[in-house]
Amino acid sequence: MRRPRLRLSAACALVALLGACATHEVDFQGEGAGVVGPGAPVHAVLETPPVGAPGQDAADDPAVWASATPVTVSGQTSPGFVAGTDKKSGLYIYGFDGRVLQFLPEGLLNNVDAVEGLAIDGRPQLVLGASDRTPGKTGIALYRFDPAGTGRNAVRYWGHVATDVVEPYGFCFARRGAEVHAILVGHEGELRQFVLSVDAAGQPTARLVRTAEIGAISEGCAADEATDALYINEENVGLWRYGLNPASGAARTLVQPIAKDILVADAEGLTTITDASGRYLIASSQGDSTFPVWRIDGAAPEYKGRFKVVDGPSVDGVTGTDGLAAASGPVGPFPDGLVVIQDDVNDGGAQNFKYIDWRDIRQALGL
Repeated sequence: MRRPRLRLSAACALVALLGACATHEVDFQGEGAGVVGPGAPVHAVLETPPVGAPGQDAADDPAVWASATPVTVSGQTSPGFVAGTDKKSGLYIYGFDGRVLQFLPEGLLNNVDAVEGLAIDGRPQLVLGASDRTPGKTGIALYRFDPAGTGRNAVRYWGHVATDVVEPYGFCFARRGAEVHAILVGHEGELRQFVLSVDAAGQPTARLVRTAEIGAISEGCAADEATDALYINEENVGLWRYGLNPASGAARTLVQPIAKDILVADAEGLTTITDASGRYLIASSQGDSTFPVWRIDGAAPEYKGRFKVVDGPSVDGVTGTDGLAAASGPVGPFPDGLVVIQDDVNDGGAQNFKYIDWRDIRQALGL
């Protein structure tokens, strides 16, 4: 998440400390300060309208869902949508052209993800989940969308999962066989994993299957079901790989420690994407506004380089990113996949979300 910014000299003094010991939250130089590290340049092809008021830290994390057939969202036809959190007030639903299709004034939602695999009254549903910091309802907020719905069909509130996490931060879904897992990461490094299901009344139920402690402030998480892996960014320590199987408990491997020109604190969002060339994990290196990429379909993650989103002909670049998300395969007008990235400092006003064609990233990195 975006924090108050340091002067550049103070931030630079922290670099030497990060690799040795980083157990507390660190406000690093790239948080909206325009500091961009080395990386292969790409351009965003479009962007959403600004989120919140100018100067407000509001936009946080997106999720991307593509449908095999067109769906109806608030009376509008779309091949899917992007969900994006306004952590001051709720959840936006965008089309693949960046237009707002729906807004849900749901409170202090931080990270959001989407998953298929649950049915309500015999109808397959898309479920959205978000870490919810709203006082009195902290936990996981759940929403449902009927892909076969018509007319005023829309994303609707479905229910809530209460937890012992004081300040929910990161959130991601995963599939393990027929099970849908909901994974919550707390501000202080709590890890909670639930199996989500539907009761006889069509309401959500959640069974806690893992409780573990990451160690310090953490947020971004992403699952790779094919290798039964769960990736989590501990913001000032590095990128961890856990087992997705909850029985693996707190066992983990450090994939990448915080390091200059690779992953710079704060380490924030995580997402995966798959194409014919392989399966990849993308992280947000918020400290220098870049995005390291690992190939993850082998025995161990293989670092492939970094990209940065620079000013283009019609859309400005990206600095101080918090969350990001990707969808594989055909995604509306994006034939091989779409990556959506939160932009902390947006030339058009308040923060927003940028859309990047996966083909451009793949070409830039030579994947």
